[in-house]
Amino acid sequence: MRRSIRMLVLALTALTGCVGMSSAPSTDGGAFAGGKEIHVVRHLQKAAGEDPALTSEGGVAAIRLADLLADKGVVAIFATPTRRTMETGAPLANRLGIMITPYDPRDPDALVSAISSLQGSVLVIGHSNTVPDLVERLGGRQVPELTEQDYGTLFTIDEAGQVRSREIG
Repeated sequence: MRRSIRMLVLALTALTGCVGMSSAPSTDGGAFAGGKEIHVVRHLQKAAGEDPALTSEGGVAAIRLADLLADKGVVAIFATPTRRTMETGAPLANRLGIMITPYDPRDPDALVSAISSLQGSVLVIGHSNTVPDLVERLGGRQVPELTEQDYGTLFTIDEAGQVRSREIG
């Protein structure tokens, strides 16, 4: 009986190793499964103050973001628990009928783990000081640099670790 269990464990281990192999290059982040893309964006234009809302310009850009991603297979939206990030993702979340999942920007490994468990593309909304690290942790090989004045650049990471950037508007 013990030998049978040992053989089963070895067979499952070997099978798991084979399943993990593919002809596509792997990413460092390990967040990919089944052809998904990961979209990362800094929150859009914000008003002044503590935990500010989006400006009218930011609100219009959030609608453009929803237009860009509505047919991209997004199954989850992650945002820090700030008003500006939640408002950035709200038009897409409403259009797709999904909730925005808050994440802790101080625990990016938990975010990467959550994304890894999903089938389908995701949108992550962060901040100027977190987006570059997130892109790298999610497998991006070309890490963007952002300043406090950078709004509206959508970074898309594919399974090969290539990062494409696109201006929202």
